[in-house]
Amino acid sequence: MNWILATLLSAFFLGLYDLCTKHSVRGNAVTPVFFFSTLTGALVWAGLLTVQAVHPGCLPATLVTDPLTLKQHLQLLLKSTIVAASWIGTYYALKHLPLSLGAPIRATSPLLVLFGAVIFLGERPNWLETVGILTTLASFVGLSIAGRREGVHFTRNKWFWFLIMGNIFGAVSSLYDRYLLNTLHFSVPTVQCWFSIYLVVLFTPFTLGWKLRLWPRNEFQWRWTIPFISLALLVADYAYFWAMRNPDALVSIVMSLRRASTLVAFAGGLYFFHELNGWKKLPAVLGILAGIILTIIGRATH
Repeated sequence: MNWILATLLSAFFLGLYDLCTKHSVRGNAVTPVFFFSTLTGALVWAGLLTVQAVHPGCLPATLVTDPLTLKQHLQLLLKSTIVAASWIGTYYALKHLPLSLGAPIRATSPLLVLFGAVIFLGERPNWLETVGILTTLASFVGLSIAGRREGVHFTRNKWFWFLIMGNIFGAVSSLYDRYLLNTLHFSVPTVQCWFSIYLVVLFTPFTLGWKLRLWPRNEFQWRWTIPFISLALLVADYAYFWAMRNPDALVSIVMSLRRASTLVAFAGGLYFFHELNGWKKLPAVLGILAGIILTIIGRATH
């Protein structure tokens, strides 16, 4: 699969993931949402592992996981730990911030990935790709500034800082993905399978603590979007991992294009949640589109 098309497919389903997350955590207890959504993904992969063990060879290679050593399991447990830290920041932030603001702020993570890719991976985007990335990021910043019109002052809003924490861990996770897939040569299904299973392991103690009321908490309401959080993420991550595994893919470009998910989340926030100032945010959204187009054109001229 062409890595650019895989990235854009990932972006679409990542936008659906944001919409399902917002619907699930709005006015709801976050911890059990963590648990039941990750449990859905883990059950999918557990089922595939069972089929692989009982009927070897019946699954396509794109769904077959490899046997792992203890060290390799620990490496994937580290991946899940980084993602869990990112999710704690982003889930709580998306619960309290408008999605049309939270999703764009969350989308500034490519800037962190770009710095990391240049410093640690030696990537050098060409000038057009750089213009596209900077245009996209500048538009994200402009969209974020619109939050002041809705009473969200970032420097004084703790949920903004939760989102920044989630972004930092998300950027670390992206760089670590590149290391797992291209340096250590893990297969895509192996990473996704055990990453999903270990997320359930990590969130189980927090869910038990929530159930036993070890801290003040909100009540939990089951919502149909909770399992779809994980199902949308499975598709988004599957396409993303295949893009990252391509040796020609630049991680900074992949992460920038993947933030096209903001367009899906932005439109959904206005349509489903009736969020404010949609037309005032539109120029920044068009800037995001322009940045994505420039990035794709720059990639094609390599």
